[in-house]
Amino acid sequence: MPAHEPTGPIPLSRRISLPLLVLYGLGQTIGAGIYALVGEVAGAAGYGAPLSFLLAALLAAVTALSYAELSGRYPRAAGAALYVQTGLGSARLGAATGLLVVLAGLVSSAALINAFIGQLAAFVPVDRTLAILLVAAALGLIAAWGILESLLIAGLVTLLEIGGLLLVIGAAWPDLATLPARWPVLLPEAAPGPWLGVLGGMLLAFYAFLGFEDMVDVAEEVRDVRRNLPLAILATLGLTTVLYVAIMAAAVLSLPPSELAASAAPLARLYAHHAGIAGPAISIIGLFAIINGALISLIMASRVLYGLSRRGQLPAWLGRVHPGRRTPVLATILVTAICAVLALIGRLASLAETTSLLMLGVFALINLSLWRIKRREPAAASGLPAWLPLTGMALNIGLIGFRLFSLTTG
Repeated sequence: MPAHEPTGPIPLSRRISLPLLVLYGLGQTIGAGIYALVGEVAGAAGYGAPLSFLLAALLAAVTALSYAELSGRYPRAAGAALYVQTGLGSARLGAATGLLVVLAGLVSSAALINAFIGQLAAFVPVDRTLAILLVAAALGLIAAWGILESLLIAGLVTLLEIGGLLLVIGAAWPDLATLPARWPVLLPEAAPGPWLGVLGGMLLAFYAFLGFEDMVDVAEEVRDVRRNLPLAILATLGLTTVLYVAIMAAAVLSLPPSELAASAAPLARLYAHHAGIAGPAISIIGLFAIINGALISLIMASRVLYGLSRRGQLPAWLGRVHPGRRTPVLATILVTAICAVLALIGRLASLAETTSLLMLGVFALINLSLWRIKRREPAAASGLPAWLPLTGMALNIGLIGFRLFSLTTG
């Protein structure tokens, strides 16, 4: 084993099965965003919104396929950092990639904690500072408890999230069942305007598919990792695509896109339209979805720090594993504390936007790394054709350019 990858006395525990890993991926991907994103995409794409989600899935699939192949080749924690280091030959660039992934996770987790507390205040009065500290501490304790225990909790919440989407789809089934007769209305007219709307909706919907990239960071805790991790990445993308397209089709076939766009809670509005009541069920499920995303981001960030430490790129104490819980407990404490501080600061909007742009940069680097590996190593030529990761790099760079253009002109 190379000298720069010390083994350490206590490894992480391989307790994650394929179904649990898929639930982990779904929990990070579905999250609370879809509960609001339905309205935003409907506002941009109109009746073409389901097509926007389908195109976004294809866009995400290119990078997801690169992650799937790389995770099978290099099944280690802090996966993105290792892929970039191996493909581009720069340990510093690899470490910077890993730290960027950590930053993205912590900003996301802090923003989700704030969103959770803000929505919780609609049900019960809360002191914001105390609530942030208590919620962050509770999430940190769950993350440090054990990978099986924390993922079982996250998996149960994920099933609740999926149940909420299925509840809405079930309520809207009478309109969704008319799809075979009404599908032409979901296709944009052959003119630039409608198609630009669909493409704009696609760029919004793309962010609803992010999350598969975090699955590689628990690689050292996955059973039969070379088989199960790539399968779980692809299964996560496939299941989210089916759910998103179904929920979006049900929405625009039930309510005018303008009405969905004007609603602060479009899925709750859709459910109330069919069920005849505006009960709190969907809002409560949305609360669980928010906090579940924060928990999964903390787990991911602690594993990236652990992986970088074990490869000698961060202090050794971050790679220490609790002998009983078999989790990187010191890394978990650190990410929990940073997350709490970021949540207390509260002004995360601009940082989150910047981080999302940088994550697209990470995706471009991942695709470039796989392309370089395939060109450099004849044994790596199998799997994806070399043009596919190169296409993924170009698409992600194009997304960065589009987002920068939108920010400067909007």
